[in-house]
Parts: sequence; C-alpha cells; structure tokens
Amino acid sequence: MALTGVLRPGHVALRVLDMDAAVNHYGNVLGLIETGRDAQGRVYFKAWDEHDHHSVVLRTADRPGMDYMGWRVDSVATLKKLAQDVEASGLATDMKWIAAGEQLHCGERFRFTVPTGHVMELFAEKDKVGNGMPYVNPDPWPDGLKGMAPTRFDHCLVYGDDLDGSVKLFREVLGFTLAEQVMAGELMIGAFLTCSNKAHDIAFIRHGEKGKFHHCSFILDGWSDVLRAADIISKKDVSLDIGPTRHGITRGETIYFFDPSGNRNEVFSGGYISYPDKPTITWKAEDIGKAIFYHDRKLNEAFLNVIT
Repeated sequence: MALTGVLRPGHVALRVLDMDAAVNHYGNVLGLIETGRDAQGRVYFKAWDEHDHHSVVLRTADRPGMDYMGWRVDSVATLKKLAQDVEASGLATDMKWIAAGEQLHCGERFRFTVPTGHVMELFAEKDKVGNGMPYVNPDPWPDGLKGMAPTRFDHCLVYGDDLDGSVKLFREVLGFTLAEQVMAGELMIGAFLTCSNKAHDIAFIRHGEKGKFHHCSFILDGWSDVLRAADIISKKDVSLDIGPTRHGITRGETIYFFDPSGNRNEVFSGGYISYPDKPTITWKAEDIGKAIFYHDRKLNEAFLNVIT
C-alpha cells in the first residue's frame, strides 16, 4: 500500500533548561547532527539517515517537556484538506496556521491541540539536506557518526486525560491505525497508533493531567546497537531510567535514559511490520508488567510516573 496522508513523525520540539548541556547530550551522546540555530536561540538536530533538515528542535525554558510534535504529510493539498477535517471534527482546539520560515527550512504548518492537551502540527514542506551520502552508489552509512547514532526520530509517548478523544481524532480524522491497546475492563488506558507500517508512531496513556510528555524515541538498527547505547550511557554518566530490555507491546528492544533537563529519551530497535488490516493487539491491565517490560514482567513506578 502506498503511504498517503500523514506519512510519519516529522519533528518534536523540546524544552531544555541548559542549552549547552542539551546540545552536548543530543549531539555527542545520542549522536544527532546539529543542522542550525535561529534568532530565537532554538537549536535544530536531525538523525543521520533523515533527509529533512531537522527532526528535533530545542529551546531554553524554565521547565522541561514537549512543546509540540509535528507530522509530515504527503502534499500541500493534503495539508489543506486535513486542516479542514481537523477543524470540522470538533475534537481539536487552539487551531492556527504557522507561517513558513518560522521554523528553519520548514514550510507552513497547521497547529492544533488534541483532547489530551498535546499540541500537534501538520506540515508538507521541509528542505531536504540529505543523509551525508550520495544518491548514486551510496555506502551503508556515512563517516563521522557520533554516540548512539540513531537513524531517525521514531515516535513519542504522551500522557493525558481525554484518551478517547485523541484516539478518535487520530484514527477517524488523521487516518491512523490502532496497532495495540491496553484495557482495564472496558476502559482503554493505553493506545499505540501508527500512520505507517511501524508498530507505532505515537502512543497515548490515560492520565489525570493534560499535556504530559513521557518520552521521545529514536530508532537503532538492532539489539546490539541498543546494548552499545547502554555502554555509552555508562561511559558518559547519563541518567539511566531502565533497560536494556524488551517490550511486550510492540516487541521492541529498548533502553530509556534522561537528557540533562529531565526529558526522557528512548533508543529502540525491532518491532513488527504493521499493515492497516492487522487486528488490534490487546493487553489486559493486570498484565501490564509483562506488556511494558517483557523480561522481568514487573512495573517500574519511576517509569510510569516520571513525566514532564
């Protein structure tokens, strides 16, 4: 099936407390590539195998967390159509257009707040800067990579109150598929949604407060790269959350850690291929330990409750 509509996560904008420390973390430890700085003091990064100008935007603030998440759509016509659909749905608030160029090398964006309180935006145009290799006879990877060197920004997990409203908006308006869900009886408490053939592009957890951020994730090639990331975490004295381990949900191999401001990062590999006709996988709340951490099958309170 050809990918149309919303194609992928395009960027995440994070708040950091100390920009120098954040730049060192995202550039040298995580291993993203800095691609620009703007007049507002924001710093832009991309993973090495992303062709768009950036996928991470950092700004200095007095508290950590996520400002917004952006989604790349397939065309300007689709952008206009989806903006109309979001407006007509009655599920979004605070809708507005952001002018081209407000973010470096990025076209016009349509911004809105979903029922869980998270700010999302859609865009169709962002300048291509390549992945450090030619488009004819390229090598498998470029020279000079640093740190964990993920290939791309993969997904976010966010917490908020109106889970049902956000899931409805993503499924019925933006065209996402529900790959997996966590159910407490008849109540959905977790939703893992995909706009592609990945196990998830965004996940929501039901939570009493709106607009909370759990983590942003970056994809690695395999389990050995996750283990190498664990070594880097120890070598660089990075604050470790949990792992390396495997998820039951999505089947992914994972390790979680914190940037210097307290934003949780994940590097992730594996998972399964998901197509729109795949039945939704259901996990029961009483089995949530195995769903989250398949190996030790135990809940970690800090993992569940430390959010920004």
